[in-house]
Amino acid sequence: MSEAILAIGTRKGLFLARSIDGGPFEVGPIHFSTVGVPAVAIDTRGRAPRLLAGIEYGHFGPSVMYSDDLGATWQEAGRAPIAFPEDGGVTLERVWQLLPSPSEPEVVWAGVEPGALFRSEDGGVTYDLVEGLWRHPHREQWQPGGGGLCLHTILNHPSDPKVLAVAISTGGFYRSTDGGVSWEAANQGIRAPFFPEGRQYPEFGQCVHKVSSHPARPDRLYLQHHFGVYRSDDYGSSWHDIGSSLPSDFGFPIAVDPADADVVYVLPLHADVDRTPVEHRYRVYRSDDAGQSWRPLAQGLPGPPVYASVLRDAMTASEAGVFFGTRDGCVYGSRDRGESWSQIAAHLPDVHTVRAAVL
Repeated sequence: MSEAILAIGTRKGLFLARSIDGGPFEVGPIHFSTVGVPAVAIDTRGRAPRLLAGIEYGHFGPSVMYSDDLGATWQEAGRAPIAFPEDGGVTLERVWQLLPSPSEPEVVWAGVEPGALFRSEDGGVTYDLVEGLWRHPHREQWQPGGGGLCLHTILNHPSDPKVLAVAISTGGFYRSTDGGVSWEAANQGIRAPFFPEGRQYPEFGQCVHKVSSHPARPDRLYLQHHFGVYRSDDYGSSWHDIGSSLPSDFGFPIAVDPADADVVYVLPLHADVDRTPVEHRYRVYRSDDAGQSWRPLAQGLPGPPVYASVLRDAMTASEAGVFFGTRDGCVYGSRDRGESWSQIAAHLPDVHTVRAAVL
């Protein structure tokens, strides 16, 4: 028997959907009702899977919860598991990303607002600030994007724990080759048209929306920018535009198919001033040749008019399939690389994040 699990974090709670032997996903009851869940992770590295959830407790502040029994019970990951030094004058505002390391069994990374990275060495129970990034000389010049100064992407090399990268809005893409002790900006070739002419290719200050990679080709990266879709084949040393043939190069999520590093998915929106799906219909665009060409995929998705957008972490591609959630509370999934889609959930709160795994 095989089982797939889908974790859906929303503005008001977490939902878990489960599928047995390729059957339909059944959505379970709400967890953390009325509590925002902007980050989830499914850690399958141990004997039993661990679910991690970054939650927003209102006036109690953000925290991290974990479950080792697929959501039957939850524990808080220590007292104030993620916190800035008391003398730093900074308060944790949101946990944007949780990532189990593929190369270190007990390590979990957390990306937070305002623009910081934390590391756990006990499976996500307690976390320490990564000082090298926090003290980077660029940090004081980073400006918040529309969602805040968020560290929303963490990429960890599949076999070398010293190699990792992050994306910060609106800091840009940064990478480290010494386990996070030192960092360098890696945004060459990314155009920022909101800067004055002659300054549109800055070293940093980029509004990166999401970055995705494939474990078989970790040097190849795909990046959805505020204005453009890009690919790098040298781990960010240079970036090349691959979005010119899309109907719009504005959007938030970008996901790589786990079976093929040449297959990548995006969901274009009209523009930053009109954040609705192009032509007011949901169409996931897939490239089978690393971004040289794109094909729209919409079979089974609702036709026009639809107006709800899809956020940066609300699309995922895993062995279980391709999934995305919308800001009007619907979740769609495909088990054939987007050729056909089915609705998994409707009438949920605003979907913030979707993650899937085969257990």
